[in-house]
Amino acid sequence: MSLLRHRTARALSLLSVLALLAVCWSSATGASAPKKPPTRTKVTLAGFWTGTYSGPYNGTFLIHWKQVRSKLSGTIKLSSPSGTYGIAGKVQNGAISFGAVDAGATYTGTWKGKSMSGKYHTAAGDGSWSAHKVAARG
Repeated sequence: MSLLRHRTARALSLLSVLALLAVCWSSATGASAPKKPPTRTKVTLAGFWTGTYSGPYNGTFLIHWKQVRSKLSGTIKLSSPSGTYGIAGKVQNGAISFGAVDAGATYTGTWKGKSMSGKYHTAAGDGSWSAHKVAARG
């Protein structure tokens, strides 16, 4: 056998042994194929929400949300002061904030699943609100 063939055969044998050791090592240490990252559930507040509020103003409301990523827009129909007002806001990490400029109110709170609640602020004073989702889209 020529010197070149001998060295090539020896190098291949060594590589085979190293590959076998690597496989055995990964099995012994519990290494496996890379795991998929956890899937995130898409936050979807879009749709209709109904709720109540109390404080200087008391009553019921119906919100129709549209959502693009973390930005919210839509309408809120209040029982007092009676009317339908445009709203805009944002949602991030379980927190929600929005305003009804024509009604002179700002809202902050938290949401989880199909419910949300928080505080509102008006020139007449502060109060609380809560809502639950009644329809996905409309």
